[in-house]
Amino acid sequence: MNSLPQQLRAWLVWLLCWAVLSSTACSGRFAKPAALSDHEFWTLIEAVSEPPGRFDVTENFVSNERRFAENVRWLRPAGGVYIGVGPEQNFSYIAALRPAMAFIVDIRRENLDLHLLYKALFELSTDRADFVSRLFSRPRPPGLESSTATVEEIFTRYDGVPPSPEQYSRTATLVRERLLATHALPLLQTDLDWIDRAFKAFYVDGPEIQFWGSRTVHGVRPSYRQLMMTEDFSGQRRSFLATEDGFRFVKQLQSRNLIVPVVGDFAGPAAIHRVGDYVREHEHLIRGFYGSNVGVYLNAQQTRAFCRNLATLPAAPGAWFIESEGVRSLTSKLKACPADAK
Repeated sequence: MNSLPQQLRAWLVWLLCWAVLSSTACSGRFAKPAALSDHEFWTLIEAVSEPPGRFDVTENFVSNERRFAENVRWLRPAGGVYIGVGPEQNFSYIAALRPAMAFIVDIRRENLDLHLLYKALFELSTDRADFVSRLFSRPRPPGLESSTATVEEIFTRYDGVPPSPEQYSRTATLVRERLLATHALPLLQTDLDWIDRAFKAFYVDGPEIQFWGSRTVHGVRPSYRQLMMTEDFSGQRRSFLATEDGFRFVKQLQSRNLIVPVVGDFAGPAAIHRVGDYVREHEHLIRGFYGSNVGVYLNAQQTRAFCRNLATLPAAPGAWFIESEGVRSLTSKLKACPADAK
C-alpha cells in the first residue's frame, strides 16, 4: 500500500474503518458483544442493578396477560436491544423482535432468580417438548416430535402425565450445576432457595400453574398452558413455544449470556440509566421496551421519574413501547408523559 498515492491510501483506510465500525480502533467505542463470558455476564448484572424492592401482590412465577399474543402480532424482527419486566412473557416478545441482546429489569431480586432458572432450563433443553418436560418435571411422552408438533399438541400430550419426583430431583441438580459449576455464578444462598422454590411450584402445579398461585382471587387466572396457547385476534398462536424457531432463538440468546436479568426499579435512579449507558457504549439502539402494567403501581412522582428514565434511553426512531393491553411507539408513550416529566 506504500506505493499508492497518499489520497488513495487515506480513502482505503476510511473504507476499512467504515466496514468495521464497531471495532475500537476505528470507532473509539466498544464492539457489540456477540456473546458475554460468564464473568462479563455476572459483572454486568451487578454493575447495572439497584438494591431490590418488594412486590407483594403475587410471587409472579407466571404472567396473567392473555393480550400478549395480540401485542406480538404487531411486532417484527428489529435487532437492537429489548428491555422488559416480569416472567415468561418476555420470551415471546424476544422471539418476535429478535433482538441482539435483552435486559429484564424488575424490582424484585426473585425475578432475577426466576430468570436464572429459565436460563439453565433453556440451555439444558434440546427442543420445546424437552423444555416443557424439564420445566414441569413431567416425563416426555413417547413419540412426541417437537419439530413438527403444534404447541397445542405438545401440551395435550402432557395432559395426564404425572409429575416425576425422580426427574424433579435430577433436573434440580442439573440446574444448580449449570449455574454454579458451568457458569460459576456467585449466587447467594437466598438466590438458590428462591430458584428451588420457583422450580418446586412448577413441579407441583404443572402446566396449570398461574399468576395468583394458591390464593383465592376472583379475576383473570390463565394457566401457563393457556398462555402458551393463546391466540391473537387472527387466530394465530404467538408464544415463544408456538414454534420451534422461536424457542431456539431464545435458547440461543440464553446460551450466549445475552438475556441479562437486572434488579431495578423503573422509577429508580440507576438501573434504567445504566442499561442505557451500556447500550449506548456498545453502539446498539433500544428497539422494544415492555412495561407491562407497571404504571398502575406508580404514584405521580414515580410516574414522572419513569418517564424521565425512558427519555434517557438510546432508542431507535421506531422503537416499540409494549404494555399489557397494547402496543404503541415509544415516542407516543413519551408524548403522553406528564408535562413536568419532559
